[in-house]
Amino acid sequence: MIRAGRRKFVQTSEELAAAMGVTIGTFRNKKPYADADFPPLISSEGARVKLWDSEQTTAYLAGRPVPALQQEDDEQDLLDRNEAAAELHVSPKTWDKNYKTHPQIAPHLTKVKGVEHCPRGIVAAFRTGKDATADTGPKGRPKGSGDMVPRDEISARVADLLDEDPAVTLATVQERLGLSYAAAARALPRLRGERIADLLQDEPDLSPQDAATRLGYPTAVQRTALAGAATERRARQVQPYLQRAADVLVGAGLAQAQDVRVQRLDNDVLAAAVVLSGSGAPALVWDERYGWRTAVSKRHPIGKESGTPPEGDGIRYLSEHQQPAPSELLAALTDRRHGTRHPKSVHRAGGTLKG
Repeated sequence: MIRAGRRKFVQTSEELAAAMGVTIGTFRNKKPYADADFPPLISSEGARVKLWDSEQTTAYLAGRPVPALQQEDDEQDLLDRNEAAAELHVSPKTWDKNYKTHPQIAPHLTKVKGVEHCPRGIVAAFRTGKDATADTGPKGRPKGSGDMVPRDEISARVADLLDEDPAVTLATVQERLGLSYAAAARALPRLRGERIADLLQDEPDLSPQDAATRLGYPTAVQRTALAGAATERRARQVQPYLQRAADVLVGAGLAQAQDVRVQRLDNDVLAAAVVLSGSGAPALVWDERYGWRTAVSKRHPIGKESGTPPEGDGIRYLSEHQQPAPSELLAALTDRRHGTRHPKSVHRAGGTLKG
């Protein structure tokens, strides 16, 4: 970490190499900082960018005693991502994804020599607020009440518990966060599945089962975690296609630029919506079972899951193919002679059932 008041002394590898009169290549190859008596790094272990305190390195290179840095923690200490994550008992990846963008943290982030840091006091205040909520809040969910965590915070809060203990149970999630069984049962397997998918993306030769084991998931929960991973991987595979389709509609003047988000319906069915403008239909919906169709609502285009294909006035299925070319989709949308009131095919992951 960068101790309070020491920001002006922060030194990078390039700056230290120049002070030693060597090229950065030589510096990296010879690693003089590996010597036992060399001043220690002030960047965290495993940090991508190595940082030192120049007052210490200058004294070392001049053969003088290396001055000690303050050891007592201060609210103005600057923590890098690894250190901030450790303070919150989460992984650096969770810090990046769920915490550094939080409105209580984001305004206080600062870059020192290109490395993002957060003041210790800001991280501590955020952690204390969360701990107070966890300690004094209701245990479990009273019957008939809503979830005790706002919907948009559920994933981050469950991710915290998963960071603490990969084997965390649904019962613990319910008790710690005040969630209903249904909310906990949706979030926990989905997050485990996302992490399996992340690991498989980084290491393609790894099997899903091995990934689940490496992540520390108990055998009893691996079935649902692996199912969640399979759904997540399908979502990641189809999202680029859906975005291309949306971009074609934007190019044709039928939609505003938008990021397409793949949603999970009941039974881990995938669906997505593209809001339209000026096409005669409020939106298009893609459902992996039925392909593309028009929707009758701009605000809630996908609607409630019923287990059967949505039908009725304003609903038109545009192709019998699950993923028609975006140009084919555009042609079907703009020519009302194309399409049917009922899906011609019912698709499933890994195959197609003719309707």
